[in-house]
Amino acid sequence: MGSVRLLHTSDWHLGRSFHGVGLLAAQAAHLDHLVDVVRTERVDAVLVSGDVYDRAMPAPDTVALLSETLERVVDAGAAVVLSSGNHDSAIRLGFASGLLERAGVHIRTSVADVGRPVLLGDVAVHPLPYLEPALVADVLGAPERTHAAVLRAAMDRVRADAAVRGGRTVVMAHAFVSGGVGSESERDISVGGVSLVPVEVFDGVDYAALGHLHGRQRVSDTVRYSGSPVAMSFSEWAHRKGGLLVDLSGAAPVVEEVDAPVQRSLAVLRGRLEELLADPRHTDAERAWCQVTLTDPTRPLGAMERLRRRFPHTLELRFEPEGAAVPLRPYATRVREASAVEVCCDFLGHVRGGRGADDAERALLDEAVTAARVARGLADDEGVAAPARDTGAA
Repeated sequence: MGSVRLLHTSDWHLGRSFHGVGLLAAQAAHLDHLVDVVRTERVDAVLVSGDVYDRAMPAPDTVALLSETLERVVDAGAAVVLSSGNHDSAIRLGFASGLLERAGVHIRTSVADVGRPVLLGDVAVHPLPYLEPALVADVLGAPERTHAAVLRAAMDRVRADAAVRGGRTVVMAHAFVSGGVGSESERDISVGGVSLVPVEVFDGVDYAALGHLHGRQRVSDTVRYSGSPVAMSFSEWAHRKGGLLVDLSGAAPVVEEVDAPVQRSLAVLRGRLEELLADPRHTDAERAWCQVTLTDPTRPLGAMERLRRRFPHTLELRFEPEGAAVPLRPYATRVREASAVEVCCDFLGHVRGGRGADDAERALLDEAVTAARVARGLADDEGVAAPARDTGAA
């Protein structure tokens, strides 16, 4: 078996904003770093496991950044293997993929490509695009319209190819796999209230390069999330961002964390206003993006202006008064952790004087939310794996 070195990345979300602050400069700095890693570590292929863009119709400067980066990575001596995520437009991201493949840029966004690997020596890399269960279950022959069922069906195709081909197998997937820990910045992809895919779905492959969750984490010895290269919510303040260098030279993969440059760190502060302004322990936060929760019994006047005199990069201000019987929490804060279906059920209970949704109503609301998400995806071609193309004569 030959040695193959992979750089596992995901969730670039090019074009994203963070509390109104554009992240493109920070993302460009990370991509500069990525090219340097490819060159210095003699990487054979860069894997991007979905959510390359943050939206289905990215801005021109975002598209230009991706185009330039792909050229630089190939010039540095590595192939690129890229799959679509639930934020990407499969059709737009997959444009000219056949032509690009000849240059070493392998883009997989179509259900028809499931089971067709990218070959790196004796290593077969299978990039699985994000698979919306409501749209691809029948195409893949999945018995249920769930994330677990469609990924099992996709993995059946991968294993069928591996049985014929032999050698080693790497899978790229964009999903919420059991054992992973989410953050506030991932979009909900649950179906029927369930989004988890059992880690056992990936049994038998040499390495599973996952995307979707924004924290870098190990699910098992061979199943890992690279996480996003740039923080996109304050829930990620303790994350170490970057990618994973995967060496497949031996019987088991050797995985090394590669940290990305941090243009500006995150700080989460909590306490009374006067204490925060005077406490010397918060010196590092003076250069960080800050989320501040004030616990003063009464709301201080001009709190944001006073905070920004010491912490000029404060982006979010919250109030949770000490001793308050009911915390002063806006509606947006109360529903931050709730799914779309839970918000609908809460609203139903509100307008019916406390009588919440029963099981049948909840199921109906879940069906409606799923249909709305799919309809939006179809309208924008966002997170929708491209169908197989009819190449027959008209």
